[in-house]
Amino acid sequence: MTILPPKHLLVIAAHPDDIEFGAAGTIALWTAAGAKVTFCMVTNGAAGSNKPDADLNALIRQRQEEQCAAAEILGVQDVRFLGYQDGILQPTLELRRDLTRIIRELRPDRVMIQDPTLFFAGNYYINHPDHRAAGEAAAYAVFPSAGTRPIFPELLGEGLEPFDPLQMWLMFANNAATVIDITPHIDQKIQSLLCHKSQLGEDVVDMVKSWDREAGKAQGYAYAETFNVIVLKEENEDRNGTGVSLKPDQPEPEPPK
Repeated sequence: MTILPPKHLLVIAAHPDDIEFGAAGTIALWTAAGAKVTFCMVTNGAAGSNKPDADLNALIRQRQEEQCAAAEILGVQDVRFLGYQDGILQPTLELRRDLTRIIRELRPDRVMIQDPTLFFAGNYYINHPDHRAAGEAAAYAVFPSAGTRPIFPELLGEGLEPFDPLQMWLMFANNAATVIDITPHIDQKIQSLLCHKSQLGEDVVDMVKSWDREAGKAQGYAYAETFNVIVLKEENEDRNGTGVSLKPDQPEPEPPK
């Protein structure tokens, strides 16, 4: 199946640098194809230092600057910061309303989130609770909140009408059956990651490349990222200029002769 790029992708993640680890190559691929992309960072990143004398307000500013620099490398100009406290995020109704507001404002056809069902990664990593909280709130913002008029009626007062995205993509996901070849964009991914100087250094490069080599091995790709794709509504718009609408399980049609 040919996977077309979105028209407008909204990526929601807990912390600055989460997106670059999980989906930077795919995002670079899609922006190169003309997709508009918006990043929404839920927390302020202030838990990113254990130094007793850390200036946490300065760290917040630095992490925002790092995230904007990384986004620019990936072709992303629109970065939103919600400013929730880092490290103790909960999937509250307030957070869900804030994310619903952004979805209704931007009206993206595709939303990418962190998988809220991922608790353990193998036998070496406990998934950060902020990742799961951001993913849960984002999933419920996508459905049912964004498209249901009686939910958060105060948003109607802001002029934000209900809207249903077509797809939700889960990064670092359980059941990640969709594989995206990011080989031409692996250098962009690494460059974007290395913008997050407050959190990581060159030692992360081999680790991330080994993950992405493993992700692409079965498909014969040098580097890949994997996702669990939830198709919420079928595409009903002519996206390929042939007059034929593609459903998720349909191959791209031959051009008219």
